[in-house]
Amino acid sequence: MRIHKQDTWVDTTLGKRLLAKEQELYDLAVADVFGFHAVQVGMLHIDCLKNSRIAHIVSAGNKKGDLRCESGYLPFAENTVDLLCLPHALEFSDNPHQTLREASRVLVPEGYLIMTVFNPYSAWGIRKFFAKKDNYPWCGQFFSLSRIKDWLKLLNLEFVEVQFFGYELPINNSRWLKRFSLLESLGANWWPRMGGRYVIVAKKRVVNITFLKPSWKRSLLRPGLAIGGHKKHETQKSRKDDEKL
Repeated sequence: MRIHKQDTWVDTTLGKRLLAKEQELYDLAVADVFGFHAVQVGMLHIDCLKNSRIAHIVSAGNKKGDLRCESGYLPFAENTVDLLCLPHALEFSDNPHQTLREASRVLVPEGYLIMTVFNPYSAWGIRKFFAKKDNYPWCGQFFSLSRIKDWLKLLNLEFVEVQFFGYELPINNSRWLKRFSLLESLGANWWPRMGGRYVIVAKKRVVNITFLKPSWKRSLLRPGLAIGGHKKHETQKSRKDDEKL
């Protein structure tokens, strides 16, 4: 996991807006997911599972949480997690593909993966090019939706839906953010895929097994061998009986 100043950044004006919006989105996304075990990995400033109806909830992170772990190496058995939330864990993983591979491994069939990601094709993506590379969130990798969809497909995770959000300018100034607050509504209507972040929902695909009925048209035995032998035996027996008579 990359070292960054996440704790400091989330206390800024822009950081608080991000947390508030993503908390709202996760509350809506997890409400209708059922099961036995739910896990959140990363960015524990958000309680992604606050509105979840699943009884057993676990939070995990590299610094705090119920469990200490990296997103690429989850301490759960295969097919045990019904709901997995990854708030911006992918961008700050040393191996993003391994993180998704672990998600696929621990999810039960039909289990849900919900994650938020920074969008490179947005004002946030432009800001990343001019920001210091050691500052959060600009030190992370921003992934396009098409790239993540390709990864999901390779790992038997079915893409369900996506929602882009965060059309505000990425500046830490409350006055300027208020002046450009209209961008949020305009962006959703006029350039929906250019939101600074997006939430993506995926589901673990179940591989259907179709049992094939055996074909008895061609036998491994030579045709008529068993029957012919039986007839021959019957013929020989009848001749012996005739001779006795």
